[in-house]
Amino acid sequence: MKFLAKAEKNRNFWFLLTASFIFFLLRFPSLFEPYWYGDEGIYQVLGMAIRNGRLLYRDIWDNKPPLLYVLYSFFNSDQFWLRLASVAFGILALIAFFALSKKLFQEKGGSNKIAILSTSIFGVLFALPLIEGNIANAENFMLFLVILAGFLIFSLKEKLKNNILALSGFLLGIAFLFKIVGIFDFVAFFVFLFILNLPKKVQSSKKIIYDQLYFLLPFVLGFLFPIIVSALFFLLHGLSTFKYFLQASFVQNIGYVGYGNKFIVPQGLLISKLFLLCLFLLFLFIKRNVFSRTTLFILIWFAFSLFNAFFAGRSYTHYVLVLIPSFSLLIGLLFWDKKYRLPLAIIFIISFYLILKSFSFYGKTFFYYQNFFSFISGKKTVAQYRGFFDKKTPIDYELAQFIKTKTKKDDNIFIWGNNAQVYTLSDKLPPGRYTVAYHITGYKDGIENTKEAFLKQEPKLVIIMPDQKQIPFSLYNYGRVIRIENVLIYERIF
Repeated sequence: MKFLAKAEKNRNFWFLLTASFIFFLLRFPSLFEPYWYGDEGIYQVLGMAIRNGRLLYRDIWDNKPPLLYVLYSFFNSDQFWLRLASVAFGILALIAFFALSKKLFQEKGGSNKIAILSTSIFGVLFALPLIEGNIANAENFMLFLVILAGFLIFSLKEKLKNNILALSGFLLGIAFLFKIVGIFDFVAFFVFLFILNLPKKVQSSKKIIYDQLYFLLPFVLGFLFPIIVSALFFLLHGLSTFKYFLQASFVQNIGYVGYGNKFIVPQGLLISKLFLLCLFLLFLFIKRNVFSRTTLFILIWFAFSLFNAFFAGRSYTHYVLVLIPSFSLLIGLLFWDKKYRLPLAIIFIISFYLILKSFSFYGKTFFYYQNFFSFISGKKTVAQYRGFFDKKTPIDYELAQFIKTKTKKDDNIFIWGNNAQVYTLSDKLPPGRYTVAYHITGYKDGIENTKEAFLKQEPKLVIIMPDQKQIPFSLYNYGRVIRIENVLIYERIF
């Protein structure tokens, strides 16, 4: 028996080592991508600004919680190191996912093969650029924290119950500070623990609810702790800064979600999705004594993850990243829970159809790797390699080179466009709080704040990107210098 246990342990080790190596190989080309992805461009500017002494939200703005920008600041917005950190987080997520899969599927004598299958699916989906696993978005850093929290919760032991609950909540609180959708994983695990610890027959509902809330208090406090600490940090910098923090992390996202969920009434589509989620959870609550712990855990998490992916009512590819852990476990569950294979298959087919129909996926996955190998083998020039990602990318690099030749270290520039990565490439910062044109025009104080900063700093160069609306303030003391691929560049005269 000891020999078999040792062989099993060795097999798991070699599987994880092989899976991690394949994951690294699939992500390796992402380390050498050009600066081309719009959202990353904004994160890079915020990271640089924080590192240069600007206070997040008050002096430089984007509408997400703070940890992603802090991480970008830590790496000084160097894309190579950020992507490498994303790879490291991905491998840690892979290891944590395998540990969780083993816990889930080895209950009742389940096979280790199912854990290997689920982990393989998760690893491939997360590693490929198919759903933007190659980009250093918030989701890429969240998944490890969420999966580890899930593992701790499912492995909960009575002896260290409160400590494990608090630690799990803390991990989910950190995930929330990367992106607020971490709240759905927190609620999913909260609901699982709540249902799991209910007696078979509920008699006194008030006492049951009180007991359950008392039991889950360390979990809730652990979740709230990092959020409260970050809120206090901004509060100590003044009420106005605290207000900006609340707007960016919470309030702005309400309007953002409302835009994509209008159906008959504002948020009508969101209400419909919430109703379906509650209906499904009610069914699981009623049938809680029938389903196994494993089935309950996966179905509850998958329901919330599906709601999470569809929450904003928008079809951005990286939204699917939050779904792949529970989606991969659902596939494993199809093989593990033979009793309910048919209803599980129906859930899988319907969900898979909705995902394929609602989200766009990266259609150049094969050519992504072909482009990389063509470049490193000398079959493509640098410009051709960069142009594969976006035809405007070579122009961004040309603009950055021009800016560097025409400015000194202390000279400022202003870009009227949505390619914030040009600031990073030229080692410059925007004059005001906002980094891109759609932020400047989309926020109430955008134009006023930018105009005030523009007049105060008097940028050496003003770059106006094509297909932009007319710049909303005067360039009376600027003269046109050059046109680069329909990009107009103005230089300050005096």
